[in-house]
Amino acid sequence: MTKLNRFRFDLSGSESIAGRLVRGATLWSLLVLAVTGWGLGALYRQATLKALDADLAIVVESVLAATEVDPAGNLKITRIPTDTRFQRPLSGRYWEVGTLHANALEAIPELRSRSLWDEVIPWNPATLDEFAKSPGDTIFVDGIGPEGEPLRLAGRAVKFPDVADLVIVAAAADRRAADNAAGQFTLTVIVALIGLAAGLLAAIIIQVRVGLEPLRRMGTDLAAIREGTRDRLDEAAPRELAPLARELNALIDHNKEVVERARTHVGNLAHALKTPISVLMNAAREPEPVEGPSTLRVLVTEQTETMTRQVEHYLQRAAAAARAETLGARTAVDPVANEIVRTLTKLYGPQGVTLTLKCASGLVFRGERHDFEELLGNIAENACKYGGGTVTIDIAPTDSGWMEVLVEDDGDGLSKNQMAAVLKRGARLDESAPGAGLGLSICVELAKAYGGVLNLEASDLGGLGVRLRLPVTTL
Repeated sequence: MTKLNRFRFDLSGSESIAGRLVRGATLWSLLVLAVTGWGLGALYRQATLKALDADLAIVVESVLAATEVDPAGNLKITRIPTDTRFQRPLSGRYWEVGTLHANALEAIPELRSRSLWDEVIPWNPATLDEFAKSPGDTIFVDGIGPEGEPLRLAGRAVKFPDVADLVIVAAAADRRAADNAAGQFTLTVIVALIGLAAGLLAAIIIQVRVGLEPLRRMGTDLAAIREGTRDRLDEAAPRELAPLARELNALIDHNKEVVERARTHVGNLAHALKTPISVLMNAAREPEPVEGPSTLRVLVTEQTETMTRQVEHYLQRAAAAARAETLGARTAVDPVANEIVRTLTKLYGPQGVTLTLKCASGLVFRGERHDFEELLGNIAENACKYGGGTVTIDIAPTDSGWMEVLVEDDGDGLSKNQMAAVLKRGARLDESAPGAGLGLSICVELAKAYGGVLNLEASDLGGLGVRLRLPVTTL
């Protein structure tokens, strides 16, 4: 039962891919088989009729060769065809020699086979007119026999010396045997094609089942991932499904990263709030001094402000990460970079800071404008604050799909230990600095959210260099 369920699929309803494939293939196969059956039957009937016509033409030639004109001007036959059916009355095989009266278009029988008895081969006026217009040509037509049976007729009009009228030499054969053979052949073909159609239908169903098995298996694997018994999809799938498996695995990994990031933010926030809360709880247990300012009030104020800053800090980190997940966002790099340089020049120019921007044209950041402003703005502003007065910004494309932002200053720089400490999760470049900016550590988180990376290095100018790698695209 399990094996049967494994290959079971619904063939009903427009939503079923298997149903659509089976119905389409079945209809097309039936149409092809029907046309094939009709064509084979028609070809066999035509071949049978052609063989019968060839047999009748031989009889006409034989009778014509044995027909002569006697000295009295009468037609006579010197040699009767040897086929015994011509001797048996109403046997279905006949021959006849007659004259055609051109004025009346009437065939007058002169000689005939014994099988005709006292009957004549029937000719319609249109055929007689054709004989008169085309002497020497053998003409084949259908007619009705002495007993009402369908006949196949063959005749040729010829001109004999000493005979005023055209002489028609004709042969006829009962068509029923040929028609029955064609009908039997058609029936055999129909039965064979029905069996072939049944075999094709079974093959189609098996083919669809086998062909869609990877999809069913992928659905089972996804259900296992949802239930927690599996981590990823098998990417060793057929070539058509391998890209889908890779994209789904990427989506699963992305969701894991989002969940892990959320857990990390919650853990960091809890850790950041743990100390202020402990301080408040300890202070609440101590007795309040009778004289002097309320130390509890001052302590509560300080610690609540600390907690507020921590909450705002992590809220901004979460908002920045959420924006990084937005699909379809595009931001032109050059205008944003020039605007940041102009703003920082106004702020720090009077303090002797000089900013230089070198940006490749046509670069488009694959993300939100606000995030790019925060990333470049915070890095460049740190360089202006802590550098020696010269700041350079170089933005250029690297390999396909990425760009590199390098911000350098001529300040004192940082040691390797300081660089490592600054980039640790939750660390800030200046803990005492006021404001609610994202900070260098959040720039690291935001760059990572976009799939990029932020590194610190020694600058060629003598200070600190910040190298940022971000995804780019085209508008």
